Amino acid sequence: MEMDKDVLRNATVQQLVQNKRRLIEVPCTATVGDTLNVLLANDVVAVPVAAPPGQWIGAGGSMIVESDKSTGGVRKQYIGMVSVLDVLIHVSEEDESGELDLEGKLSTPVSSIIGHSIEGLSLWTISPSTSIYEALEPMSKGIHRALVPIESHIEHATGVELNESSPGYHMMTQTDLVQYIQHHAKELKPIISSSVVELGALQHHVFAVPADMKVMDAVKCMRNASLNAVAIVEASANEEKSSVISGIGRKLVGTFSASDLRGCTSDVLRAWSSLSVLEFSRKAFLARRYGFRNVLAANEMEESEMMKPVTCSLHTSLEEVISNALERHIRRIWVVDSKGHLEGLVALSDILRAVRESTR
Repeated sequence: MEMDKDVLRNATVQQLVQNKRRLIEVPCTATVGDTLNVLLANDVVAVPVAAPPGQWIGAGGSMIVESDKSTGGVRKQYIGMVSVLDVLIHVSEEDESGELDLEGKLSTPVSSIIGHSIEGLSLWTISPSTSIYEALEPMSKGIHRALVPIESHIEHATGVELNESSPGYHMMTQTDLVQYIQHHAKELKPIISSSVVELGALQHHVFAVPADMKVMDAVKCMRNASLNAVAIVEASANEEKSSVISGIGRKLVGTFSASDLRGCTSDVLRAWSSLSVLEFSRKAFLARRYGFRNVLAANEMEESEMMKPVTCSLHTSLEEVISNALERHIRRIWVVDSKGHLEGLVALSDILRAVRESTR
């Protein structure tokens, strides 16, 4: 069966996001606790922060603003992105006495934690007239999400634009692009039926933390290494627990990432801040299944199935990897051998890069 490359070149970003809901945001005056509530209520892991125009330098020096369609005036400026990981990094920071002041951390203005994780410092827009194929390039290089202006003031523009004015925005994510690829599996069958190793979609470097590392220590390690996720591996005796380690060849037991923290509340942070990273991730898994309040109230809930990290082998097809990633709402699939030892990983970025390079 021949591949239809036009399925990527003839469709635009506008078609991809036109049925998505309007942008969810928080004002710069909101507290960290308020932001957590917004993330929880809308079941998202990150939101842009809006501020009055002219008072802030935008993320990365950008000037992404929302304009008033009737007057042409500027109503607000987006100054950065805040994710659940930013919040967790913030609350993990100890005060001068070495204590964790969780109540004080949650009352901090959200504008002060922009950039705690590296992604928050980059805020991108992409023109709605950009083709899906063109959008694959920036989104395959580590940009997880971009704002798409509902009505662009830049005509015939393609690619990523750092300066844009619009009466409103939609959010486009890596997941949206991967879903588009899945929906057009028939046209792209020659690519997605190939294995991840054949397509070069494999990352050979895997950062990990031992299972018994405290979750707040794991967050600090992730911040120091500018990571959004780490593998959790079996702990070894007398192992150093002050930094991330290489996961290659280690037994995989779990995952710790910003996406895994979807729906995390301030009550959860209070109750679980002293847990090991593996215990925290297991409780988070149960909470997503049964509800955070139920897990907190029951304290111990019988696990109907253990939380198992999603894995594949070197020879798994890209189609299967895509299906597993979308079904479990995750950004990465761990590549393991027959004994469950890590050999690499496939992230959404790798999927998008492989598809783009195969459809040139």
